[in-house]
Amino acid sequence: MAKPVCKKGEFRFSAIGLDHGHIYGMCSGLLDAGGELVSVYDKDPEKVNKFLKTFPGAKAAASMEEVISDPSIQLIACASIPIHRSSMGARAMLAGKDFFADKPAFVTLEQVEECRKVCRETGRKFFVYYSERLHVESAVYAEKLIKEGAIGRVIHMDGFGPHRHNPGIRPKWFYDKSNYGGIICDIASHQFDQFLYYTGAKKATVDFARTANYNNPRYPEFEDFGEVILTADNGATCHIRVDWFTPDALPVWGDGRTFIIGTEGYMELRKNINIGISNSGNHIYLCNQKECKYINASNTVGFPFFGRLIRDCLDRTETAMTQEHAFYAMELAIKAQNMAQFNDFLLR
Repeated sequence: MAKPVCKKGEFRFSAIGLDHGHIYGMCSGLLDAGGELVSVYDKDPEKVNKFLKTFPGAKAAASMEEVISDPSIQLIACASIPIHRSSMGARAMLAGKDFFADKPAFVTLEQVEECRKVCRETGRKFFVYYSERLHVESAVYAEKLIKEGAIGRVIHMDGFGPHRHNPGIRPKWFYDKSNYGGIICDIASHQFDQFLYYTGAKKATVDFARTANYNNPRYPEFEDFGEVILTADNGATCHIRVDWFTPDALPVWGDGRTFIIGTEGYMELRKNINIGISNSGNHIYLCNQKECKYINASNTVGFPFFGRLIRDCLDRTETAMTQEHAFYAMELAIKAQNMAQFNDFLLR
């Protein structure tokens, strides 16, 4: 259990937009770190009622305006349909509140620039929930190993983000690319975040990007596969692969893995499952000049991001995530999406 980083009632936040289940992880992380969830708003009362069963301490707000205008609320967490997250964030910052958006926080470069501008002008903070690094303990532990020099200087990363499609339960907006930005903008934003963070890169170039539809003839414009190759300003390179092909037999939503190569060793993160060995997650395989070992990262380092976020909001510091990183990881993902060649590989 995380230790609260603030006094009771010192950090009050609300949730707006319940279109993605990530909002539950976002709110749970803030609560564990000592935040107080005050209210929730979504235009769909069924989503609100379900949310309140998990977080009964919150109250249902009658409108977004009720939340925005509440002077006691310091931060708004949002997991609305991706295309709307940017405008909600700008509105929240203009109202004097910090903002915590699910990824993808933006679907166009214009949205990135608009929120950058509002962020600068208001002095408010805009955080992005890159959950595959921030809320996965093996990923947090990998950060610790890198900082300790366990594999030397990071020179390459391979990031794999397979997801289960579940077409029977997907909302209509899920198949409208304008709503979520495309598979690279959406899923792969996690890998862009990890690559920049683990390598310490400030900028990167997209060398190659491709998307495809292999197996969804009902949705001819849908992207069920995507891959990207990057080169960072410090010379580090990266290959990203994301897809919607998690098979039904896998007991988790996706076999997410990250391979990180350094000048003195390498590590593999098996984030969600270790097939044939364990259905739990947070597995790390580390090999360097001194040892080769397995690490079970569960219940080791926790999730310090949420406490840092709260303290950043209260103290006006920048320890959880730099503002430039929050924006640039998404900017890079969108640039890769925009240049990606789409391939229709459907069998006719």
